[in-house]
Amino acid sequence: MSLVRSAEPSAATYRNPKLYSLKGSGDGAVLSTPVFGPHNHKPMYMVDTYCSESYEKYFLDSPTEELIHPANSGTSDSLENQSPETSDYTDDTVRLKLQELERALLDDNDVDEYDMFGADLSMEIDGAWSNRIRRELLHDSPKESTSSDSNLSSITSNKEVSHVSPRTPKQMLINCAAALSEGNIEEASTIINDLRKMVSIQGDPSERIAAYMVEGLAARMASSGKYLYKALKCKEPPSSDRLAAMQILFEICPCFKFGFMSANGAIIEALKGEKRVHIIDFDINQGNQYIALIQTLANQPGEAPRLRLTGIDDPESIQRPIGGLEMVGLRLEKLAEIFGVSFEFQAVPSRTSIVTPSMLDCRAGEALIVNFAFQLHHMPDESVSTINQRDQLLRMVKSLNPKLVTVVEQDVNANTSPFFPRFIEAYDYYSAVFESLDATLPRESQDRINVEKQCLARDIVNIVACEGEERIERYEVAGKWRARMMMAGFKSCPMSSNVIDMIRKLIKQYSDRYTLKEEFGTLHFGWEDKSLIVSSAWR
Repeated sequence: MSLVRSAEPSAATYRNPKLYSLKGSGDGAVLSTPVFGPHNHKPMYMVDTYCSESYEKYFLDSPTEELIHPANSGTSDSLENQSPETSDYTDDTVRLKLQELERALLDDNDVDEYDMFGADLSMEIDGAWSNRIRRELLHDSPKESTSSDSNLSSITSNKEVSHVSPRTPKQMLINCAAALSEGNIEEASTIINDLRKMVSIQGDPSERIAAYMVEGLAARMASSGKYLYKALKCKEPPSSDRLAAMQILFEICPCFKFGFMSANGAIIEALKGEKRVHIIDFDINQGNQYIALIQTLANQPGEAPRLRLTGIDDPESIQRPIGGLEMVGLRLEKLAEIFGVSFEFQAVPSRTSIVTPSMLDCRAGEALIVNFAFQLHHMPDESVSTINQRDQLLRMVKSLNPKLVTVVEQDVNANTSPFFPRFIEAYDYYSAVFESLDATLPRESQDRINVEKQCLARDIVNIVACEGEERIERYEVAGKWRARMMMAGFKSCPMSSNVIDMIRKLIKQYSDRYTLKEEFGTLHFGWEDKSLIVSSAWR
């Protein structure tokens, strides 16, 4: 079986409208995320033909021989294999000291949680993945160590890692990652070639995720991860009237969708009694989150507040060819006019890392709200640079004295963990995502294939194949986000019971395997026992 078969347009379309727009009544309207105009026009996001280029262009250009003997000697470009002569000793020393400080501040095994939070809280920080790896891969191994200080290298040998059948795609992926972590390029290449004959992007969830993860491993071996990451078009819309694959993902995967809904719910609660509101979105994309927000404001009793929205996006964004931020602003302004909501849009074409308070035009008398939806994980932290843009941004936002800050992120440790445990963590996480999509859309759905190919595969490749500054997708678990927010001076603002109750009702309309739980003021949206998305509010 080849890795990639030509994806024929699906003959079956989505016949269940609840997968795209779930409207509540009364207060529940805040949780609706319509992707159509106010007159119930047909959805505008169908992309059955927009990705016509063969997937082989991105993943299968290089012959096998190039992977076995890559020009750059495998992963020599990664930070893990840099020689001391090629790096700045002083900067590396400072970075190591900062990482030690981070562990001292954030590791739940070393922090007195009562002193830090004022209650006996359990933080979900880096130790979680190591326990899961040992349970999953070493439960029958005579070499398993019960010491929390044991070196993870003891589990990298593919002769030790598992007693799952060695020919399942999952075990072959683990063996391949273990071989790469040991520098065994020849063995890894053999496994990759075997895997490509077994998996398909149109198969069951285990085959689909294996198809993408094997290419992440191949890209790591060939040091081509950063080019592949840039080639996949997750945010780029095929035309001005169609949504990007990323926006479709947010619609068809309930966990992503409910993350936006909960953020909107918290924002609406904060707007009560306000006459003028300024929302700053640090990664507005196509602005779809605000379609529901504007509609909800129009349906609220009394006069809606005057809404000013500042949208920030990289000036080199791939949305630029179809109008970029200007197009987003015009679309939202037209919608607000139809619904009778006073609305003003301000575009800030800038990289987030260089945004300053003066660029945001905050005005006296406005209630300020800041929205971070799937954005903060793109900011490098202290493990990448001594500048630590992630915490620097949070401190800058705190200096603006916002009434509310919303944070929506993926709940997975893909930031500071070394390659092999990060690979296991990524497989565990994205397996749940792929399985959840299986309950939402048919396997032959072209939209589903495009979303998995352009968005999920893009993240997987970056997490698996890249290191250092090239690794952009640096997700963290809920406990670390909580610690970062609190260290920046924010206090948790739990979601209201109205928001939580409405989302619980909507989840039941999808599948009883989707879950919602609240811990320490943070909402966890998951698939079965795996938390996928976390949403929280702060002030």
